[in-house]
Amino acid sequence: MPETILSTEYSTEMQKSFIDYSMSVITARAVPDIRDGLKPVQRRVLYAMDELGLNSDKPHRKSARIVGDAMGKYHPHGDSSIYEALVVLSQDFKKGMALVDGHGNFGSIEGDGAAAMRYTEARLKKFTQEVYLADLDKNVVDFHPNFDETEKEPDVLPVRVPNFLLNGSDGIAVGMVTSTPPHNLAEVIDALELYMKNPQASTKELLSVMPGPDFPTGGIVTNLDELEEVYETGRGRIRVRGKAEIVPARKKNEKDCIVISEIPYTMIGANIGKFLSDVAELAESRVLPDITDISNQSSKEGIRIVIELRKGADAETTLQGLYKKTKLEDIFSVNMLAIADGRPEVLSLKQILEHHLKFQLDVNTRKYTTLLEREQKRREIQEGLIRAVDVIDLIIEIIRGSKTLKMAKDCLVQGITEGIHFKTKASEKQAAALRFTENQAQAILELRLSKLIGLEILALQDEHKKTLAAIKRYEKLLGSRKAMLEAIRADLEAIRKEYALPRRTILENRQEAVFVEAAPQVSEAVFLMNRFGYVKLADPALFEKNEEQFRQDNTVCIRTKTDEKLLMFTSAGQLHQLKVSDIPLGKLKDKGVPADNLCNYDSAKESILKICRFEDIQTKTLLLLTEKGMVKLTAGAEFDSIKRTVQATKLSPGDMLFAVETADRPYLAVVTDEKRAMRFPVSDIPALRKTAVGVRCFNMNPDERIITAILLDAKEKYLFGIGSRQVDLGSLTLKKRGAKPQQFK
Repeated sequence: MPETILSTEYSTEMQKSFIDYSMSVITARAVPDIRDGLKPVQRRVLYAMDELGLNSDKPHRKSARIVGDAMGKYHPHGDSSIYEALVVLSQDFKKGMALVDGHGNFGSIEGDGAAAMRYTEARLKKFTQEVYLADLDKNVVDFHPNFDETEKEPDVLPVRVPNFLLNGSDGIAVGMVTSTPPHNLAEVIDALELYMKNPQASTKELLSVMPGPDFPTGGIVTNLDELEEVYETGRGRIRVRGKAEIVPARKKNEKDCIVISEIPYTMIGANIGKFLSDVAELAESRVLPDITDISNQSSKEGIRIVIELRKGADAETTLQGLYKKTKLEDIFSVNMLAIADGRPEVLSLKQILEHHLKFQLDVNTRKYTTLLEREQKRREIQEGLIRAVDVIDLIIEIIRGSKTLKMAKDCLVQGITEGIHFKTKASEKQAAALRFTENQAQAILELRLSKLIGLEILALQDEHKKTLAAIKRYEKLLGSRKAMLEAIRADLEAIRKEYALPRRTILENRQEAVFVEAAPQVSEAVFLMNRFGYVKLADPALFEKNEEQFRQDNTVCIRTKTDEKLLMFTSAGQLHQLKVSDIPLGKLKDKGVPADNLCNYDSAKESILKICRFEDIQTKTLLLLTEKGMVKLTAGAEFDSIKRTVQATKLSPGDMLFAVETADRPYLAVVTDEKRAMRFPVSDIPALRKTAVGVRCFNMNPDERIITAILLDAKEKYLFGIGSRQVDLGSLTLKKRGAKPQQFK
C-alpha cells in the first residue's frame, strides 16, 4: 500500500496537539464533573467496587483486587494513582463524607502514608451504596464502552446529593486549578431544597441555610462576611485558623500552655510536622521567646498539640504570633471549577445547585420511566394470569391437546385451533375466541399448578392492585414537575435523617491576627569554634572569668555582637556568612552545634581558612593565595552580601584556596613542596575583584603546591624548615613578583 505524506506547519500541529492533550487532562483526569462531583478515577474505583459486590454488609476485599479491576477494566493508568484515589476516598479527615470503608493502615491526618495495597482491604460504605450507586440498573445514566470496548462504564454516577459541594475537590490540570472546600451534608440538602422551592433565591438567601464550608478537621473560618462574594463568583479566599485554648497553670510546678485541639484544613498531612518545626524555629530564633517546649500528643481520639510557655509569659501575644507566623492560620483558596455541559467552567453556588437539580430531574425521569415500563409489563402479565384463572380448565385442555409448545401458544394468542385435540366442539369454539398477548401466553405456559391454590389467586389479585397503584404514582410523577420535585425532596429528607452529621467548623468574623515582632536585643558575645567545627556563643563575663580554659578548648575566639555576621572563608573559594543571632549560647563545657547546621558550609568538601567579623575587614584589603600560587588583593568591602554563600575568589581547575589574610604588612614570603621559596613586595600584587583568578607569584611546576605563606615586616624574622635546614624567610633575597625563586636542597 503506497504511503501518503501529509505536509503541515509545525507550530500549527504543536498547538493542536497541546490543546488536545490539555483538554484530555482537564476532562478525563484532574477536574470533576459537576453532575456527580467525581473525577474519572474516583468514579471508576467506586463503580469497580460496586461491580465486585463490595457492599457494606459484605467482607472487606484486598485493595489490590479493587485496583486491579479498576485498572484492567476502566482506568488504563498507573496503579499508584488508582490506589491513591481509593485511599483518599476512605479518609474522613479529607472528605466531608468518606465513601470507602477502609480496613488497615489507610494513612493518618499527620501525613503518614497508607500501607501497600497488598496489605489493606476495603468495601463500600452504606452511604455510598444508597446515595451514589443506587438505581444504576434502572437506566438512569448513559453508559459508554471502556478503553478496549470490552466493558461498559457509566458516564457519571447517579449521585443524589451535590457531591461537588459535599466532599469538595482539588486538582491541577493544564493551566487550570480546581479547589472547592467540603460542606456539611444537612446544610447542602437545605440549600438544594431552598433552590428547588425558589429558583430565584439569591446567594445571600442560600447562605442563610448553608453558611459556608464545613471542614472535617473543624477549625474556625474568620472571614464570614467575605463568603458571600466567594459563593457568588466561585472564586475567593477563606481564612481558616485552628482552634487553640490558653490553659493556665493549676499547680506551682506546672506552666501555662496553649493547647491546639483542631487544625486548619490546609495543615493536614506533612504540614503538621512543618508546623511543629516552625514553632521550634520561632522559639530558637527568639521571635516567640516565651515558648519553652512543644509536644504533639495527638491520638485516635483527635488532635492535641501542647505548647508550653515560660512563667510570666504573655500567652495571648504568643498565640497571635502563632497565627501570624505559622500555618495555624492559613488561607484556603477557592476556585470552584468543574466540567459542566462538557467544558470546564468556574461556577457560583447557585449554578452548582442548578446543574445538580437539572441532573436529578433527568435521573429521576429516567428512573420512573423505567419503573413505569416494568410495572406496565407486570400489569399485562397479571391481567393475563387473572383472566387465565377463570378459564383454567380450557387452557389445560389446550395444553394437553397440543402436540407442540408453539401450537399451544398460537392458540392462546391468535385462537388457532388446528391440530389441537378438544373434548368438545364447545371447547374448540371457546379456544378460538382467546386473544392473550405474547407475554401473557408465555406466563400462562410457565404457570405452576401450585399458583392455582385459592390463597395464591388472592395474592395475585392483591399484587395487581399494588401494580395499578404504582403505575398511577409513576404516571403522576412523570406528568408533573411539582410531584417530581416533591419525590426528590423526600429522598433528600431520608438521606438527611440517616446520615447528617453536626457542623464541625465555626463560622464567624474575627480580625486578622496582629503580631508586632519585638526588635531583637543586641548584646555582646564571644564566638567560639573548636577543632571539630562546633560553634557556640559565650557570655563575655563568663569568657573573661575562664579565658584560659576557653582558649585551650577552642581554635577560634572572636568578640562580637548578636546583630553582626561572621565571614567564613573556605578552601573551596567560598565565603559563607554566619549570623551571630543564629548561634546558640553555651556554657563552658557545652559542645555547641556543627557549623554545617547554621550555614551552607560542607565540612566533608572544604576546610575553613579564616573567620572574621565583616566590620573588621570592611575598610581593609585582603590577600588571597591559592595552592597553585595564584595571588591577588581584594577590598574587604566587596565581601558585603545579603546571600548566605558567595564566591570569594575564582579558582582554576584542580586548585584550592590556601590562605586569606589582611594585607597589613609589606612583604609576602611563600614556600613550595619542591623546596623553592621567594619573598616579594605586596605592592607587586594587583588589586582585583573577588570574581578574578589572580596572578602568579612565580612560575610553578604542574604538581607543585604552596605549603606555607607569611606576611612580614621589613626586618622581621620567621624560621621555617626547608629540607634539612631552618631558613629565615625574612632574610630571603627580595625579588619582584614573577621572578625565579630560590631553590633549597
